[in-house]
This record gives sequence, structure tokens and C-alpha cells, in this order.
Amino acid sequence: MLLQGKVALVTGGGRGIGRAIARRFAAEGAAVAVAARSGNEVQDAAEEIRRAGAQARAIAADVSREADCEKIVRETRQAFGPIHILVNNAGVLGPVQPAEKVDPREWDRVIAVNLRGPFLLSRLVLPEMYERGSGSILNIVSIAAKAAFQLNSPYAASKAGIIGLTRTLAAEAARKGVRVNALSPGPVTETKMFEELGRSLARHFQADRGALSAKMLEGVLQGRAQTPDEIASAALFLVSDQASAITGQTLNVDGGMAFY
Repeated sequence: MLLQGKVALVTGGGRGIGRAIARRFAAEGAAVAVAARSGNEVQDAAEEIRRAGAQARAIAADVSREADCEKIVRETRQAFGPIHILVNNAGVLGPVQPAEKVDPREWDRVIAVNLRGPFLLSRLVLPEMYERGSGSILNIVSIAAKAAFQLNSPYAASKAGIIGLTRTLAAEAARKGVRVNALSPGPVTETKMFEELGRSLARHFQADRGALSAKMLEGVLQGRAQTPDEIASAALFLVSDQASAITGQTLNVDGGMAFY
């Protein structure tokens, strides 16, 4: 198993992509701490992993809060010991509106969850990774960070910011044995976020939601959405020793939407 003996912390793990990543890591031998704002969802995710015979700990917390990030890291260490893998997946879509109509408080909330949260958690786990001389951080970004779409300025800015953070951390950590990468999914139609986006776009454009989704998928070379399990497979590769020479990169897992 690729992650035997490793301790992984996955945020936003109560559903969707985060839950698929947590489940896949556990199947590969990792003890997984699953963190999310929704206590019921994160408990259910951890229980699913335990039913499969693996180790999991549920942690209800909001990554936009510094005290909650400290709680996440503390409870992970108490449950399983030192952290080897951090997956910064927790995120919010935020307002689907033109930039001039975005409330600054909404902007701040998106940045706090999507960008500040990964920073807070990374700064907490990096010292122990440096001391050990090994570790992997994986940041989940989005096609929105690379392509020009309307009505998502706070979300796109936060995800593009994570790519910058990824490169900086990779540069600082590379000679200390720690790898930092990002993974950029395209449309994952099974997620709650995609459903929320579809409803908001349909309302804004006064259009049929199904037709809008179909048009979005036309921009994918494969002509289809990605699945949470496909994202989880790529995440497993990037945090495992199979990717030992890869750091500072953003891997597109988008069916052919972006090419840089």
C-alpha cells in the first residue's frame, strides 16, 4: 500500500472530493483525520472509513479560524501522531456575481476559507515536517484559477492565490525534504459546489440549468465531467513516494480544459 504508516490530514473531507481523497488514502494504509465544518458529515465520512477497516478521526472545525486550525492539527496528532500529509481541500464558492456587486465581506469570507486556511494549516505542520525531513502538502485549486470565467472573482482569486502559495512553499521546503504541490480539477458535477454554481448561473442568466451544464462540458476535451474518485487517484499519486521528484507543480485533472 502506498501510504502505509502515514498520517494524513484532509480538510473539507465531509463530502465530495475531500471525502473521496480521505477514503482513498485510508484504503492505501494511511490513518486519516477528516476535518470539515459540518459535524454530521465529517462523522459520517470517518465512520465510513472505519467500517472499511481503516483508521479515521472526525474533526469539526472551520479552517478560516486560526484557533480551529490549531484544534485540527492538535487533535490529529493526539489521535495518530506526527502528520506526514496535509491536503488543503476545504473551500467555499462564494458569490456568483459581477465583481462590482460582490460585498467586501463576502470576498473576505472566501479568501479566509480558501486561501488563509491553507496558509494557517501549512505553517502549523511544516516545522514538524522539516524536523523529520519529509512530508507532503497538497492544495486543491480549480480550473477557475487558470481560465477566464465570469462571475467568480473571489473564488478565482483565492484559487490562483493558492497556486502562488504552493510555489513559494515548495521553494522554501524542497531542500528540507518536503514537497508541496497543487491539483486543479475541472467540473466535478457530483459535488455540492457544482450544484450550487449551476443554480446560481441559471438564476443569473435566466437560463436552463441543464443546458448551461452541457455547454460547460463542451469546453472539456473529453466531453465529460471528472469524478471525485478520479481526483482522489491523482491526489494519491502526488502525495505518495511515486511522485518523489515532483514539487511546486499544479497538476490539471480536468479532462483537457487547461494547458499550463
